[in-house]
Amino acid sequence: MPGSYIDMYESLPVPYGLVRFGVAPDHPEVKKSSENLDDVAKWPNFNFIGNVPIGDGPGHLPLRTIAEQYDALLFAYGASKDKTLGIPGEDLHGVVSARSFVGWYNGLPEYDDLNPDLQSSDTAVVIGQGNVALDVARTLLAPIKHLQSTDMSEQAIEALSRSRVTNVKVIGRRGPLQAPYTIKELRELMHLPETGFVPPPEGWDELIGVGRKKLPRQLKRIAELLEKGSKTPPEQAKKMWQLGFLRSPVEFLSSDGEGLDAIGFERTAYTAEPSSVLEQEDTPTLTGPPAALNALRALGVRSTGEKALVHTSLAFRSVGYKSEPLAGFDELGIPFDQKRGTIPNDKFGRVLRPDRSPEVPLSAAHLPGMYCAGWVKRGPTGVIASTMDDAFASADTVVMDWEGNTRFNELGGDGEKVGWDAVKRAVDARGIRSVSWADWEKIDAEERRQGVVKGKVREKMRSITEMLRFLDA
Repeated sequence: MPGSYIDMYESLPVPYGLVRFGVAPDHPEVKKSSENLDDVAKWPNFNFIGNVPIGDGPGHLPLRTIAEQYDALLFAYGASKDKTLGIPGEDLHGVVSARSFVGWYNGLPEYDDLNPDLQSSDTAVVIGQGNVALDVARTLLAPIKHLQSTDMSEQAIEALSRSRVTNVKVIGRRGPLQAPYTIKELRELMHLPETGFVPPPEGWDELIGVGRKKLPRQLKRIAELLEKGSKTPPEQAKKMWQLGFLRSPVEFLSSDGEGLDAIGFERTAYTAEPSSVLEQEDTPTLTGPPAALNALRALGVRSTGEKALVHTSLAFRSVGYKSEPLAGFDELGIPFDQKRGTIPNDKFGRVLRPDRSPEVPLSAAHLPGMYCAGWVKRGPTGVIASTMDDAFASADTVVMDWEGNTRFNELGGDGEKVGWDAVKRAVDARGIRSVSWADWEKIDAEERRQGVVKGKVREKMRSITEMLRFLDA
């Protein structure tokens, strides 16, 4: 939009969010998506404002202070918390959130002091079977030399080099065709050097429940990869991993009430025979229509009452992330769906008014000038590429509304919105040391320099204090 200015606020001193702190260090090709922001930062009317967390406490900036100075606000702050299982013993020592573990090895300041116990047991259990769960398993099993040249933090590499974990069980409550992992992540684990895959005791025919030729192509490829197994035969492997299906965690157990000793699981079963689901969808032999794929993916499970124990002192909970409302949403009348963990919107990124009703046309139910994108818009699903597509779509909506003379943000009255020039005075008054894009480039250069010294991509600064001390030295 000609003549427009974009200010990007970030709570940390560094940009990139999930790309920097969530993408696995051994996935450098995915991290290249950050180059999109690098290109945007070259635009003279773009301004990065880091180290400005939103809130009412010391060192925070109230949301209203920002909102009153802009024609439009777009919320794209992702999912800052992880979902819990809600079962007894979840707070025992040895039960670790996958989000915190990923943040720890990626250098996220929030988890710099996590210090996971990787030496008390040779067996680790990962609960959940999405891509993050497989990232955790791969990180625990990968040869150290596989990680040393990445941007993984040095403290994580040191801890993993002393790890006793040689056996990882990735357990989920659904079946092999319903688990949310992707074939790419599965293949990486199957190809991991010196690591063998142990097939489940039930056998693939029982678990899959459908003749391979009848499967839709995407699920057929997953089934074939699972049946083929790892490149390294189990009898020749130094480390092992396995997938446990149709098991739902019910309790973390401890003999002393402090540390984890075992996990109690309950066996589940399909609510319908997988083969009957395909027959209902009238699926052709080779590929099958999308309806068949969706039907098999959505096949539910029920409890059987059958119990089992897995003994371990280390477990990772990986059952999804969730977003939270920002402090100040209520004051500004911005709604938040606590159950879904999203800002209610019209699917194009326009935030919906909290007082909307079925009788009000959707176009009149928008909160003027308020937009959202990414996980806080549609929930924590999909990969980086799909999240980028969603961001582009929300940006297109803002442009469309501006060109169509749609009502924009009316907070702060009818006067001219001057953005950062006005907000900066409030930031300075609160003693907040904001970080510019030029500041970030200094941090980036120093991290890369430290990386060269250590033979890796970069060595991240792991605390906000360290970053600001470097900038102000």
